[in-house]
Amino acid sequence: MAKLRSLLSHALAVALSVGLASTALAAPQDPALDARGERLAASYTRQLDSLRAELQRSLPRVSERRRAAYHDAQQAVNVAEAELASAQQELGKLGTAKALVDHAKGKWIGGADRGIAQAEAALAKATTDAERDAARADLAKWQQNRRDGEQALRERQATLDQELREEPRKRRAVEAAEQQLARAQEAVLRSVEALRLGDFLKSDRLDERFARFVVLSEATPAGLARFAQRGAEQQALVESMLDDNTLLLQMVVADGAREGRYGRAMEIYRAIQAASPKAADAALQRLALAIALEHAVPIAQRDPATASQTEGSVDPVARYRHYEAAFLAGELDPAFGALTVWDYRMVVDGDEPDATLAWGREMLRAYRPDHVYTKDYNWRYVAAVRTDIRYGSDDNRFDKSELQFYQNILMNGGVCGRRAFFGRFILRAFGIPTTARPQRGHAALVHWTPKGWVVCLGAGWGSGWTKTRYDRDLDFLATTQARADRDSFLQVKRAQWAGDVSGEKPVYGLHGKAEPGFWYGVSLRHQQQLIEQQGAVTLAAVGEELGEANESRVVYETEAAEVTDEDRRIVVEDGVLTIPAVATSEPTRSGGRILFLPSSLGGKQLHYQRTGRAQPFEYTLLVPVAGRYALSARVATPSWQQHLMVSVKGAGHEPVDLALPHTVGLWGVTEPVEIELPAGSIVLRFEHRSDGQEKGFSVKDFTLRPLARRGS
Repeated sequence: MAKLRSLLSHALAVALSVGLASTALAAPQDPALDARGERLAASYTRQLDSLRAELQRSLPRVSERRRAAYHDAQQAVNVAEAELASAQQELGKLGTAKALVDHAKGKWIGGADRGIAQAEAALAKATTDAERDAARADLAKWQQNRRDGEQALRERQATLDQELREEPRKRRAVEAAEQQLARAQEAVLRSVEALRLGDFLKSDRLDERFARFVVLSEATPAGLARFAQRGAEQQALVESMLDDNTLLLQMVVADGAREGRYGRAMEIYRAIQAASPKAADAALQRLALAIALEHAVPIAQRDPATASQTEGSVDPVARYRHYEAAFLAGELDPAFGALTVWDYRMVVDGDEPDATLAWGREMLRAYRPDHVYTKDYNWRYVAAVRTDIRYGSDDNRFDKSELQFYQNILMNGGVCGRRAFFGRFILRAFGIPTTARPQRGHAALVHWTPKGWVVCLGAGWGSGWTKTRYDRDLDFLATTQARADRDSFLQVKRAQWAGDVSGEKPVYGLHGKAEPGFWYGVSLRHQQQLIEQQGAVTLAAVGEELGEANESRVVYETEAAEVTDEDRRIVVEDGVLTIPAVATSEPTRSGGRILFLPSSLGGKQLHYQRTGRAQPFEYTLLVPVAGRYALSARVATPSWQQHLMVSVKGAGHEPVDLALPHTVGLWGVTEPVEIELPAGSIVLRFEHRSDGQEKGFSVKDFTLRPLARRGS
């Protein structure tokens, strides 16, 4: 014991030096076991075997009769689920038949009609035999295409008519199957209660031993030994971890270290605590542990292509420092401090550099502050995908090598994958847990809200999967709902740990293909029961209509700001006019593409939305002296090739092109342009132009600075 204390003391002393913090980046590969490693592995194996034997003796005995009743009830659920799936598949043929009819009418016949019209127009305009022959051939092709479409429509309509006749019967079959499944699920829950495991699952008596067993088992004695044989410091880290019951329990409740790399996780954890004394308590301790567990396997960092120095993998100590600083500065979501270790893992697992995270927060506060402060947690932060990430890949070829991946997505848009990537990034930047939720042929995401997790940009729960141990999205949802009550959720974990002790294969959901063993089945059915008792609400998906569309069919409310007289006050000082962007005489309130929003610079700002009908805006102002003025503006632009065409209303002059710089969404200043102004009351008119796709911008104010008169 004295030797252990000496080793631990030495390890902690090393951790307090810069050395361990820097080596935390290297994540050296553990070598094969040497003689010392073999001895350590043998010691860890003895601990594991002893714990397994002790825990197996402590598990409650369940009679074969009750086990058989539970098994039969579980099988009845499986049968009922299969029958419901079959009935739903039959009913789904109606939707398929409708879609095929719509396709024949719209894309097939409608497309042929458009082709015929174009070919006829080309034939009418043809001036040579070659042009006429080409137009006739094209016309014949489209006419045949239309006849084929008409034949397909007749066949498809006949199928649809048959499905419509069968619809009532098929709906009754689905309803009957749903009722049968509900009865089977009730029966299986009764069979779980009949196992009489309630007292065991509610007791924390075995938690510490369970936690140590799970860590030794997931890490494997050989894996821990390979880490520990690297030196006295590493061995001391393993020993201190195995002696810290509270820490072990935190680890396993949060799903443990990635790929069982507990030694490496402990090394990162101690390095973080050495780097910051604040990492020992409350939210920051949980954050430090989440980073340690998640970065136990290095995460490749996605730097700009032209970065002078690339990191290779994310520095876990630097990642902690980044989030600590942002948290203490109040830059993260207000809920960040209340998250669990498990939640934090889905905040800190991004591939972006820390500087890009900081950019994301600054950009959104500058460009779209309404997305930061909206009360709608379903869309907080991630609404930027809806409003400003254009759907389509045409402009992806313009990605700039000096920009980071997520900055390029903001600049050039993308299809579902890039949209979901950006959505997850901007959520992580503000400290909101999120993970990928792909579905067949489409990428989406899910994220945390105070009311539960929600699907964004994809179909509702049950349509996809996650890249987590829970796989099917419904199983991921179930663990998020059960984890809402930590004490109750521990009952689920205890059943899983009993399954680990019993040698069962881990199965973390009821919707996958794998059949759970006894204890894992009990854990999942008990979890289902807890969720029902808690009255958990499953949130509806949001943004599904945006999955493959550039504009939403849904009307979303915008929390625009009330503009006061002070916000509108035009300032004239030494002949220089400063015009607040919200001081418009037309329009005078938010509407169409123009929104008045609170500004990160103080006061208010004008935001010109990316989509919608073009909308000019005007300012009525008093020019003290006629002459030439230099016009500039403070703007935030997420993309490039944007212009404001400026004119004095009624003056008869050609508009002046005020080019908007690409500021990557941050505040910047335009290059000044010269404009001729008459003295007295004038109306200054601005019209937005963009090269290529429509884009948006925000503007804080305009400045008119008098230029020296020619010849003076």
